[in-house]
Amino acid sequence: MSGLKVFRYVAWAAVAVLAAASGFLVYQQTAGNENSGSLIEPLAAIGGPFELVDGNGETVTDATFAGKPLVLFFGFTYCPDVCPTTLSELQGWIEALGPDADRLNYAFVTVDPERDTPDVMRDYVWAFDKRIAPLTGSREQIDAVIKAYRVYAKKVPLDDGDYTMDHSAAVYLMNSDNKFVGTIAYAEAEETALQKLRRLIANAPASS
Repeated sequence: MSGLKVFRYVAWAAVAVLAAASGFLVYQQTAGNENSGSLIEPLAAIGGPFELVDGNGETVTDATFAGKPLVLFFGFTYCPDVCPTTLSELQGWIEALGPDADRLNYAFVTVDPERDTPDVMRDYVWAFDKRIAPLTGSREQIDAVIKAYRVYAKKVPLDDGDYTMDHSAAVYLMNSDNKFVGTIAYAEAEETALQKLRRLIANAPASS
């Protein structure tokens, strides 16, 4: 395994731990409690307002997704493995949820806006499922949402003069008020992921 590959897996593991650590204990306390009213207690430290651009070049904000929980993933279209794998898994989860899938919003946010223009994002993301919103923006807009969601993203130069991106591999789960309530880890078991999504739906307002 190359040094770059080792570095990337270590980075992904570290970020997954950091992203989940703040909510894991609370999740354990509530997820196993049948009387619990939420997935976990919402945490203000992750998430917040944002303004981005969708695959049609239209402005999208956090308010666009208001009223439904949001399943959110950060990546880039040149990603060789993690991003297509996660998007494929997300496509499978959407299909497995059946009609309940429409009670959630889904979005894929690029960490590489220089290459991931709106049309590139649209063609890439919608090849998996058109219910997943492809989001990009200016460098400043992407940096702002990365900061708000505590996402790890770093440009890594390659020997041929090109570059790749190391980034967080977890899927973020936000409630209908855009509050962080948990994550789905990279390559997490499908049934566990679906349990989390069904719980997210169950704790959403009836109109979502």
